[in-house]
Amino acid sequence: MNPRPERWQAVPAGPDGLRLAEGPVWDGPRDRLLWVEIEAGAVHTGRLTADGVEPTGCRVYDFTVGAVAVGRSGELLVAGTETLTVVSPDGTVTPGPRVLPAGAGRRLNDGKCDPDGVFLVGSLRFDEQPGGEELFRVGPDRSVTTIDSGLSMSNGLGWSPDGSLFYSIDTIPRRVHVRERGGEPRVLLELDVSPDGMCVDAAGDLWIAIYGGGEVRRYSPAGELTGVVEVGEAEVTCPVFVGPGLDRLLITTRPRLFLADVGAIGRPANVWAGFE
Repeated sequence: MNPRPERWQAVPAGPDGLRLAEGPVWDGPRDRLLWVEIEAGAVHTGRLTADGVEPTGCRVYDFTVGAVAVGRSGELLVAGTETLTVVSPDGTVTPGPRVLPAGAGRRLNDGKCDPDGVFLVGSLRFDEQPGGEELFRVGPDRSVTTIDSGLSMSNGLGWSPDGSLFYSIDTIPRRVHVRERGGEPRVLLELDVSPDGMCVDAAGDLWIAIYGGGEVRRYSPAGELTGVVEVGEAEVTCPVFVGPGLDRLLITTRPRLFLADVGAIGRPANVWAGFE
């Protein structure tokens, strides 16, 4: 482990009083930020300003929202409690496939699209008891396939810049997994803190939110701690690089948004390819 990781300080950047802000996505073609409030069932949009993030819209659903992805034409794929929902740019809502059984005491959590534009999403129990959770692949034909099982709280997802490595987080056992494309997962990191959401920058470094720890950590692809972003809230949930140059790190926390300048460049979000 690097004995002297770089350190940066994040600053408040957005609205206060959010209920578990999560899942930030930078939609570059439309110069907008999206994020969700899981417990409030909300999908927010905002624009980046010199001072932070200015909210531009919010849509509230009658279910929890674990994640949102953006399609080629700006449509949204929303991960609800147990099912997916498609929202067209004009606001039309179309039911998507069911991922979890009805009434199982579980909900969908963090989700992202892979380099092929296919949506992956994980699950957790409402009571957060460990064991029995899954990571799913929802194909273009609406098929739902389990790609990981025996998880406790499926969370952050990310891919190496060339798409050859896939990273995933299981929060309760505090593990970060890595696998080659199409291969089996192995443990990259076993931490003494709780990893939550993450993103991967253009250099291949992993930026991991530490829930309850008040920071985002940067790890090399080899698992070496190389940087720490100090955040002014303990419950840090997910980072993402934002802006036209993807050169600012936006961080969601339970009550608000933060920004940090960390001298790194991010990668564009993988775009959802849609359903057939």
